[in-house]
Amino acid sequence: MATDMLEQRLQGLGVSEGIRIGKAFVYKPLRLEDIQESKSELPEQELARLEQAKEQCIEELGLLIERAKQTLGEEKAMILKGQISFLNDPTFYPPMQKLIREEQLSAETAVRRTVNQVAGLFEAMASEYMRERAADIRDVGSRLVTHLVGHQGARLNDIREEVIIVADDLTPSDTVQLDKQYVLGFVTRIGGKTSHTAILANSLGIAAILGMGSAIETISHGEELIINGSTGECVLYPEAKTKEQFAMKLAAEKLEQENLKAYSELAAVTKDGFSLEIAANIGTPQEAIGLIDRGAEAIGLYRTEFLFMSASQMPSEDMQFEAYRQAAEAMEGRPVVIRTLDIGGDKELPYLDLPEEMNPFLGYRAIRLCLDRKELFLTQLRAIIRAGAYGNVKIMFPMISGMEEWRQAKALYEEARRQLVGEGATVGESMEIGIMIEIPSAALMADRLAREVDFFSIGTNDLVQYTIAVDRMNEKVAYLYDYFHPAVIHLIKTVIDASNKHGKWTGMCGSMAGDPLAAPLLVGLGLHEWSMSPSAIQRIKQIVRELDRSDCEQLTAKLLELDTPTEVRAELEHYRG
Repeated sequence: MATDMLEQRLQGLGVSEGIRIGKAFVYKPLRLEDIQESKSELPEQELARLEQAKEQCIEELGLLIERAKQTLGEEKAMILKGQISFLNDPTFYPPMQKLIREEQLSAETAVRRTVNQVAGLFEAMASEYMRERAADIRDVGSRLVTHLVGHQGARLNDIREEVIIVADDLTPSDTVQLDKQYVLGFVTRIGGKTSHTAILANSLGIAAILGMGSAIETISHGEELIINGSTGECVLYPEAKTKEQFAMKLAAEKLEQENLKAYSELAAVTKDGFSLEIAANIGTPQEAIGLIDRGAEAIGLYRTEFLFMSASQMPSEDMQFEAYRQAAEAMEGRPVVIRTLDIGGDKELPYLDLPEEMNPFLGYRAIRLCLDRKELFLTQLRAIIRAGAYGNVKIMFPMISGMEEWRQAKALYEEARRQLVGEGATVGESMEIGIMIEIPSAALMADRLAREVDFFSIGTNDLVQYTIAVDRMNEKVAYLYDYFHPAVIHLIKTVIDASNKHGKWTGMCGSMAGDPLAAPLLVGLGLHEWSMSPSAIQRIKQIVRELDRSDCEQLTAKLLELDTPTEVRAELEHYRG
């Protein structure tokens, strides 16, 4: 019995914040590993079974896609459309038929062998994103086998009470079946920050812990769990004292969230009148819906790569235009900064056939790829320019290292605009065009770049990585990754000072912008626009309204004299009290 068990604390990767207390719903769908290999002397019968299972999968996925469109939006539904593409892919389905004909395998065995081979190729890739796409392939295989054997296990869309779902993984087709009113959170054995489960958990506002590992096997169906999606902590068989502690934390969390709602309608202005703009980072147009009610004054970063990553082929100009238009209209005239395609590094697209690189973060990515593949870039620029007629749209180029790349990108923007005007297309007025500051060379050239660009947006995630020469995905050196490093702070100051000198503005769309501890420093530096996860907006507004800019400037002057990130953090902690 659970009451006789000792409390256990398990640790995973917190990817979607929130404390939740509830019963475990252990979800164990049929897996390929559960299928025993077998042969059949009736290949035509097996081929017919396989074809019937394929048709059932396509029909089932079609229903799930329609549900996903209604609950998550068109772009998330594209994840499932990609699974249908796999079923029709000549490198995926025909090999199953070949194994049945030539080796007289059962349909189930042919599916298992083919899926394991194809998924294995993806799992061996260097990119974390591509490795995680192997889960999509295995999902298709599991779906085929489920129909072949007629397996009827617990179904997620049958959940009618509040639960915390515990599973090896949650596939895209799993997550679109969820009813948010009943699902308190996720706990999975595998998964990372770029997995579909993490992306969808954040979109749905569901607390989630991924990458729990084999420890997840100790969780039984129906047992009480406590999870903290911020810290990745999972408590099994909680003692009465622990439940009381977390219940108090949960109550405090709910009270704080309720109190913070009042800041949605308030401006981000310091006590001595310094006004700044609080914006949101999004990856899909559906995420723009309701942002104004949550206090967002703009979209400071629209990551367009999610549209490309969720598609099985290059999104058309019209498809892109529709996504960008929806975001622009949702913001009702407020600024929407759309970043052009930022693919490469840890994000790849199979249909682009990108070359494998020893160090992709320093290679063929983002603006470098776009300047080389001009038709791809022009198509996206045309879509963004057309969307500009429906709102206050601005364009931002990523990974600019200096003046030459900026000028080449700007020239292609002008070319795309001339094409549209020549065709008689509806376009908005000339829009602001800026660049991301992610590379130290661009930060050091900020004074010259500020003469030509309309704005800067500092991407602290990559700026830290490139400034300190640390791979933020490498756990052995991750401790060095810190945006409070004095070198990073001095580069940020250089950029903001340059924009002020030339009458331009500087934003920030990296994680530093949403960190409460960094707020006094960023006010002191004079950062104009702060773009962050929507969940951080109200808290940051509250903090800003309690600050005095003149005090923050004095603090910042002191911080600029410090030598280490540890000293900077300690001083900020002391200031916060």
